[in-house]
Amino acid sequence: MERQITCINCPVGCRLQVTIEEGQVTKVEGQSCKRGETYAHQECIAPARMVTAAVPVADRSVPVSVKTRTPIPKEEIFNCMKQLSQLTLNAPVHMGDVVLADLCGTGVDVIATKTVE
Repeated sequence: MERQITCINCPVGCRLQVTIEEGQVTKVEGQSCKRGETYAHQECIAPARMVTAAVPVADRSVPVSVKTRTPIPKEEIFNCMKQLSQLTLNAPVHMGDVVLADLCGTGVDVIATKTVE
């Protein structure tokens, strides 16, 4: 099977032609750097994304921005956003704090990206 994807690892945005056989990437063409080949393997076999959101803080008018510490499986994004939408934090929240451990059983923590006193 052949797939065409655009690499998002750098501003160049290489158009990659990826050959997949028996669930494995067998050939990548069109990349201008090693990151493109790595991206093609990840994106075609087990796509993952960073998730960012804003979570309310009790008794504060300003929410805290949060993100996953590492990318999560792409198919889990909607479940993870649903879990995050049910979360309300208590102040103070500091940048780097783990605000939710093991998001949706992915093993990935959600961390605050700013401080709300």
